[in-house]
Amino acid sequence: MPTVETYRKQSKLLLRWHRAGNFSIGERVRHLERYRSLTDLQVLSLKFTLALAQEIVAVESGYGNWAELKTAAADAPKTLRASSGPPVVKNAIPVLFVRDVKASANFFHEKLRFKIDFLRGIPPFYGAVSRQGACLHLRHVEQPFFAQAAAQERGLICAFIEVANGQALFEEFKARNVDFAQKPTKQAWGGTDFHLKDPDGNVISFVTYK
Repeated sequence: MPTVETYRKQSKLLLRWHRAGNFSIGERVRHLERYRSLTDLQVLSLKFTLALAQEIVAVESGYGNWAELKTAAADAPKTLRASSGPPVVKNAIPVLFVRDVKASANFFHEKLRFKIDFLRGIPPFYGAVSRQGACLHLRHVEQPFFAQAAAQERGLICAFIEVANGQALFEEFKARNVDFAQKPTKQAWGGTDFHLKDPDGNVISFVTYK
């Protein structure tokens, strides 16, 4: 179990996030029953104290209040640090900039048959969708500036997704009236790909290698 000092640092971090206007704090505050119905903007307008941050950390850790957490942490045996080793780089996840995270997630779910993994915030400011081994994150912006650049420069792609049978997937998407930027094309570098556009203009390439 982490030490009391670790929990204190977590609480102070929540306090800094709130002061910085970080929307992700809303999800944490809504762990408390009395704040369950607040939107992210309403959370940011709260008088946010260290005591409130400590209460959130305690509830997230499975305790009723900060005092219970302190007692449990003080009595718990000290945990050993994980053994050091070489760093391991795992998956990279593309992030698409969108104007409406919920609407974008619905597009991927309804048109492309992606699963909505999570939506963060009320209204959502961040989310994730996935289909089998492919995962995309969605981040709210007022203006999807990268998509505007993609529209002006041919071949500017926001994400590559490798598939086993690209033609079959193309036909699946075509039946749902997806907006394509490029039909399946055999490329000189050895793959066959097609490009589609999401509602914000982000271009996604689906690639089959043979």
